[in-house]
Amino acid sequence: MDIDSYIEAHISPEPEPLARLYRHTHLYHLYPRMCTDHTQGRLLKMLTAMIRPMRILELGTFTGYSTLCMAEGMPRGCTIDTVEINDESEDELRATFDGDPRGTDIRLHIGDALDIVPKLDGRWDMVFIDANKRNYTDYLDMVLPRVYPGGWILADNTLWDGHILSEETCRDAQSRAIAAFNDRVAADPRLEKVILPVRDGLTIMRKLTE
Repeated sequence: MDIDSYIEAHISPEPEPLARLYRHTHLYHLYPRMCTDHTQGRLLKMLTAMIRPMRILELGTFTGYSTLCMAEGMPRGCTIDTVEINDESEDELRATFDGDPRGTDIRLHIGDALDIVPKLDGRWDMVFIDANKRNYTDYLDMVLPRVYPGGWILADNTLWDGHILSEETCRDAQSRAIAAFNDRVAADPRLEKVILPVRDGLTIMRKLTE
């Protein structure tokens, strides 16, 4: 048994609808590794339950696994705005969300997050960034002013298979963008932050001030 299997055997079980969605993603979608897995999904659910947000923004829906995990943990009255750039996924995503107990609290937006988010009203208590890695710094600059002080921003894939560790491995555009994002976060005094080595790295940020 490897360490990942050991962890999965000793945490809360993966709900059956999520297990089916995870399998479906791996059978029928390109780049299935982009899907949140059992361990990270339980972490997202738990973090959402701890934060108790009333409004969540997600950048990068993919097949909806992470969306459903956050919906599972959010309090009554909370809503999620989730943005997915791939318009071919719209019908499948709407069917997935319609079948979830919290589906009416999930608002799916199809298009580029950099175009869509500025058109949305209000502010958010919690943001989950898991979209185009090249745009991570732009996403942060876009959402940070609209997160309430004391609110939370989560960013996935911030260890990027270790490619961000040296100039020799940080050569492609995505690796350089993640490295630049990590440096930007580390230097921002408005953010309290920690990187968890869960899966491909999850950065958790708390906004301290405007």
